[in-house]
Amino acid sequence: MDGSPTDLSHTVHRIAAEHGLTLDPATIAVNEMGLDFRVAIARTVTGDDWVLRLPRRPDVLDRAEVEGHLLRIVAPHVSPAVPDWRIQTPDLIAYPLLPGEPGLTLTEQGEPQWHTDISSDAYSESLGDFLSELHGIDPAEVTDSGIAVRTPTQVREKWHEDIARVTAEFDVADHLIARWDAWLREDSYWPPWSVLTHGEVYPAHTLVVDDAITAVLDWTTAAVGDPAQDFMFYRVAASPNAFEQMLTQYGAGGGHIWPRLAEHCAEMFSANAVGYGLYALETGDPAHREAAAAQLNPES
Repeated sequence: MDGSPTDLSHTVHRIAAEHGLTLDPATIAVNEMGLDFRVAIARTVTGDDWVLRLPRRPDVLDRAEVEGHLLRIVAPHVSPAVPDWRIQTPDLIAYPLLPGEPGLTLTEQGEPQWHTDISSDAYSESLGDFLSELHGIDPAEVTDSGIAVRTPTQVREKWHEDIARVTAEFDVADHLIARWDAWLREDSYWPPWSVLTHGEVYPAHTLVVDDAITAVLDWTTAAVGDPAQDFMFYRVAASPNAFEQMLTQYGAGGGHIWPRLAEHCAEMFSANAVGYGLYALETGDPAHREAAAAQLNPES
C-alpha cells in the first residue's frame, strides 16, 4: 500500500468498507510510524472513531494472530485499556479508538513530536502501576497464547544468538561488541526470573490524558522474558528522579526490583541496534539495512 497520502486514504476507505466500516473520507489520518503496520484513525459516518491497522508485509500476520489472542488474556489484568480487536483479517485489523492521545508521534518530515511529559509524576506513577500489573500476570496464563516464553538463561542465550547473527551480517563497531560481551558475561546485571512483558513500552505506544497513561498499544513484541525490556526506554529517556519514582510505584504494586536494574537497562539500550539489524535481515529492505548498518557502526 504505497503512494501519496491521498492514495493511502482511498485504500484505507476501500478496505474498511469491504469489512463493513463506512468511513468519513475527510477524517482519515494515516500514521506511517509503525514498522509492521500502517495505522489510520478515522470516524465512521455514524460518528464512531476507529483505529485501522493495515499490514505492510504478509509475514506480520502470524504475529498478529498471536497478539490478538494475548490481548484478550491481558485486558482484564491491567488498568489501562488495550485494543479490542473487532475486525481481524489478513488485510485489516480494526478496533474502537481508545481514550487519550499518543505520548509521541512523528511529523510528516519524520521528526518526533511529544505530547506528554514522560518525567511528570502522572506519567511515571501510571507507568509503574501498569508494569506492576503486567509483570504480575502469571506466565502460565499466556504460555499457550503463542508468544515466546523464555527462562532467564534462555533470554541470555537468545541475546548471544541475535548478536552473533547480526555481527556475521554487518560490520559492527568493536567497542559495541566488547560492551555487549561484557554485559552478557556479568551475572549481576541479569534478573533471575521471567515475566510477561509488552516489549516496546515507549510513549508512541502509550495513550495519555493529563500525562497519565490511559491505554497501551501495539503488543506485537510481547513475550515472557526479561522485565528490563519494559523499563529500558524509560531509563534512558526520562529524568533519573522520574525513573526512581516509577520504580517506587512499581515496587509498591508488587513488582520485583534487582540491584543493577538501571545499569542493565542502559546496557540493553546500547544493544537496541541488534533488534533493528535483525528486522532489516528479516524484511530484506535495503533502506532498513542501510539504517541498521549506520546504527551498528556509527563511526564508519
